[in-house]
Amino acid sequence: MDASRRTDDEQAARWNGPAGHAWVDLQGVLDEMFRPFEELLVEAVSAEGAARVLDVGCGTGGITRAVARRAGHCVGVDISGPMIDTARSLAEREGVPASFVRADAQEHAFEPGAFDAVVSRFGVMFFSDPVRAFGNLRSAVRDEGGLFFVAWRGPAENPFMTTAERAAAPFLPDLPARRPDEPGQFAFADPDRVRRILAESGWADIGVRPIDVVCTLPERELVRYFTRLGPLGMILPEADERTRARIVEAVRPAFDPFVRGSDVRFTAACWMVSARASAAKLS
Repeated sequence: MDASRRTDDEQAARWNGPAGHAWVDLQGVLDEMFRPFEELLVEAVSAEGAARVLDVGCGTGGITRAVARRAGHCVGVDISGPMIDTARSLAEREGVPASFVRADAQEHAFEPGAFDAVVSRFGVMFFSDPVRAFGNLRSAVRDEGGLFFVAWRGPAENPFMTTAERAAAPFLPDLPARRPDEPGQFAFADPDRVRRILAESGWADIGVRPIDVVCTLPERELVRYFTRLGPLGMILPEADERTRARIVEAVRPAFDPFVRGSDVRFTAACWMVSARASAAKLS
């Protein structure tokens, strides 16, 4: 099995397993925490005048539903069965013009030129072959259609996102290290890499600008947040009860610098990326 296929299989297992179920369980908390990004992406699509939009890595469909309410029909695509099921249920409950496809956006046979724009909130950093993936998304968009996505900058600029694993490291020596350019949260930390990937996959007028966004979650949800998500969320279920209790006891105080009364606040250091589907054919 080649490395790309192995990575794809690992991502599928992760997002259809513990990570996917954690995002479903924390859906309301995460949608509220990342609400400022929803507003940025909806505004970008609205300014584009797009009526048919594809939301990549849609998760539980927060962006899909928000775009559908403003722009017209939006299709969400995600590899996670549990999250797609939740997204469908929420869209039906709200009566918004959104639909969902469980698929790997890197491989899925989208109808050529079916969309006016592509959006994503933290959903495009997990591709094993990002050039191939963005080339596939390019084919799904009409010529001159827009691409708008938010991705994390580096871990050094996002200390909140690595607080749990740093505090837990003495108890979990086998906690996997984050590696630059590998599929994962910080895969697009290097803006030059982002530009190169998009240029090689048929996108033009590429813009990568830094944004620093204040995000908030209730302090009462903090322990559930750091024990269910990220690298710690993948390891803790396998730990015995005593070890788990010791880790929670050590990790929770590490978040104190971010606690403001009944809220937890942190600055998300991200890239706001935009591009346009080039009419020129790739050689």
